[in-house]
Amino acid sequence: MSALIASASLPYCASAQDAKSTITVYNAQHRTLTKAWVAEFTRDTGIKVVQRDGEDDEMGNQLVQEGSKSPADVFLTENSPAMVLVDKAKLLAPLPADILSQVPQGIRPSSGHWVPIAARSTVFVYNKGKLTGDKLPKSIMDLAKPEWKGRWGASPAGADFQAIVSALLEQKGKQQTLAWLKSMKANAVAYRGNGAVLKAVNAGQIDGGVIYHYYWFGDQAKTGENSNNTALHYFRHQDPGAFVSLSGGGVLASSKHKAEAQAFLKWLTGKEGQEILRTGTSYEYAVGNGASSNSKLVPLAELKAPVVDPSKLNSRAVTDLMTQAGLL
Repeated sequence: MSALIASASLPYCASAQDAKSTITVYNAQHRTLTKAWVAEFTRDTGIKVVQRDGEDDEMGNQLVQEGSKSPADVFLTENSPAMVLVDKAKLLAPLPADILSQVPQGIRPSSGHWVPIAARSTVFVYNKGKLTGDKLPKSIMDLAKPEWKGRWGASPAGADFQAIVSALLEQKGKQQTLAWLKSMKANAVAYRGNGAVLKAVNAGQIDGGVIYHYYWFGDQAKTGENSNNTALHYFRHQDPGAFVSLSGGGVLASSKHKAEAQAFLKWLTGKEGQEILRTGTSYEYAVGNGASSNSKLVPLAELKAPVVDPSKLNSRAVTDLMTQAGLL
């Protein structure tokens, strides 16, 4: 049975019997990745999925506005702060142990109300003709130094970068984070999207930039035209710049199809769902117990990421600080 995927703007008509085995997913993950998940899940289980796509902040705020009247059964995010926003609004149902136990305890949110489904690493992409190994920043905090003025870029308005800042806030506190953001305002070149940052570094417009790893791997897997002049630097050493952002999945407390919604999350975090991350073209990390990621990626264990409770990443506090620093 093939999956049923519908956009938010298209009506979906189903029989009463179909409605019992149909769930609505508010999807802020990459559309193509979720479509692949949905297709295989429906093929395996017969449960149909209506997929409504949007951005992390957009869909998180929509859920908060809809409250208990939301038609959503499941929420999927690219980054965890949007999930935390919905969780803090008390809109997510606790997940059973058989779902939570499918990912390592060290990356599970302490709330137990959502579960990681994929991950992406923060990296510093640099132009090989402009920087050599001995000239690379040893920490993301070094980018606040005067010598980096005008030489690096990021996409401050995007949920991806704001997730990185949320980890910085959790590690370093408000005062240090605000100081770093103010230095970023003075030093960094702002772009719209990680892809634009990658292109600028590749073209030599800036020496380097802060992005997520999969933009580089995705471009390399195609033509490499936006990345062939670049390489990736991993900060490691539990540095804030080594932050690994978790994509999450949660079941809405108001869902009328909780069993089917939980089945979807159990499938995503299980062997079949995680295998799509290994064999597909998203180049995101698999997070399930024993699951392997794409062989081209640096293994998660080697990234030496900081330990951050994803339940504590606060998107509203981050946007307030970024606004105060003049970045938003």
